[in-house]
Amino acid sequence: MGWHGSLALRYRSDAGRTVVHDRHDGPLRVLKSFRPEGDAVCHSVLVHPPGGIVGGDTLAIEIALEPGAHALVTTPGATRFYRSLGEQATQSLEVQAEAGTRLEWLPLETLAYSGCIAENRARFALDDGAEMIGWDVTALGLPASEQPFVAGRFTQSIELPGRWLERGTVRGDAPGLLDSPLGWAGHRALGTLWFAAGSAIADPRRDALLEAARAVCDAHPLAATAGATAVDPAVIVVRVLAPRVEPAMDLLAAIWRAWRPLAWQIEASPPRVWRT
Repeated sequence: MGWHGSLALRYRSDAGRTVVHDRHDGPLRVLKSFRPEGDAVCHSVLVHPPGGIVGGDTLAIEIALEPGAHALVTTPGATRFYRSLGEQATQSLEVQAEAGTRLEWLPLETLAYSGCIAENRARFALDDGAEMIGWDVTALGLPASEQPFVAGRFTQSIELPGRWLERGTVRGDAPGLLDSPLGWAGHRALGTLWFAAGSAIADPRRDALLEAARAVCDAHPLAATAGATAVDPAVIVVRVLAPRVEPAMDLLAAIWRAWRPLAWQIEASPPRVWRT
């Protein structure tokens, strides 16, 4: 039988101090919440003690933000979907952000091992006046360990209801999409970064965020496989393909560092659990 874990986080602002209440069931919990930037921003580090997700496992995360709260949520290591014997492994995230909130969803990478049968889905419901920066970095197989992604399937879904929906499945036994220039172009790491709001972003502000992202991309070694666009008046998306995780994460983190002061007038404060 698989592990079934759930974690619910609720952030609220108490006289300018973001506080969090968490409730967990099973092997999914908050390692630590702290405030390295002062009271206004609460950093939470989520952990899954078993170390990986296998067939039959179901992990569910719920995050709610009340007006005035600002949360940065990350992980200390990769999320790993291991080889399955036939059952699907699922991780889901549901976010409800009320007006006047900010969320930074910045987990470290997701690794899909060859032979996994997995789905990773995230849904972000942002009320008018709520904003977020989020990212996802997915790597297929372990090419550095000579364990390529040649079997199994991985499904990824990212949704901002009514504004942006990304959903796709890659299969290890169907390399056409992975190797095609219209697909992953032979790469095995895909990074996605987005800035999103509950209502349309003012044109000058959206243009400034796009220009900042493109400037970082143009100066990065992955410039040839990276790009930024506004997929909706309320959503800016950056995409990058890379041969491995580290350069993709490096690019997204550089854009995050540029976006944070530009969008929110707050200097970037990388969580201590990150490798960099």
